[in-house]
Amino acid sequence: FETIRLPIDPGLIAAAASADHPAVLDSIDNALAMLRLAGFATILDLHPGDDFRSLLDSDPESAATLAEAAWNGLSAVIAAHPPDSVFPELLNEPPLTSEAWLSLRSRLAARVRANCPRHTIVWGPARFQGIWELAGTPPLDDDNQIASVHYYWPMGFTHQCENWDREPLARLRNLPFPATKESPKVAALYEVLRQAGDAQARHFLDGEFASPWSAQHIKADFADAVRWSRANKCPVILDEFGVLDFCADPVSRANWIGCVRHAAEANSIGWTYWELDQGFGFIRDRESTEGFDRSVIAALVSP
Repeated sequence: FETIRLPIDPGLIAAAASADHPAVLDSIDNALAMLRLAGFATILDLHPGDDFRSLLDSDPESAATLAEAAWNGLSAVIAAHPPDSVFPELLNEPPLTSEAWLSLRSRLAARVRANCPRHTIVWGPARFQGIWELAGTPPLDDDNQIASVHYYWPMGFTHQCENWDREPLARLRNLPFPATKESPKVAALYEVLRQAGDAQARHFLDGEFASPWSAQHIKADFADAVRWSRANKCPVILDEFGVLDFCADPVSRANWIGCVRHAAEANSIGWTYWELDQGFGFIRDRESTEGFDRSVIAALVSP
């Protein structure tokens, strides 16, 4: 691994900057220095939590001002580090319409550029930073940028058994990759959902199998990203992809991760995996060297 993607909550940074309280920014500065000495580049990702998203819904201009304040503080920290060691990512999965995001993207980029004239700016398309959302998004008006995309197709596989809401994904389980609608485990789940009277989940699964779950589909998605990249003369990075380990079988999980990683690399697209630990991760606890998921690591680094 060569790159760490480090998520930072904008509210935390803006609060520290407005209170002239340097401890938070100092800790980020120290982390960036530590990672550089360890041989890593860092994507410093402004990663909004629920409070920021709620503020965007209720008062978009205040949220935009908060994000600008966050980058005002962060860019001053980044400026002290070499441009090839830190890459500012403007906003994770911008929870805005495309039009609103393009306006805010320009504002945030200007804040970063004020302190960091030589650092490469990373940005992703609204609303989900999905690879399919690149097609309708113009590049930033900047000569030093990278477009960042996320990849979780099909979510029926990558997010099965999710536990943070009551969406149909939470009721999907034991689905393999690759698969078709007629695969035995898929047919078995359809029967379970039919017996439970869960028409919502069955309908969602129908949509997920609009096409077979295959490596060929993944390759085609990345080929589309490369076409956008060449047409717009803008590099692309995949800085999120992963599979929850809640109920996906290890072989299928490794199959999918390996397919995505190889599709990215075959198209000269760099990547960072989401995430280190927790549901999508490959180690049980970031504070321990025990508990690595060797099948995921093999999928990420084996030839």
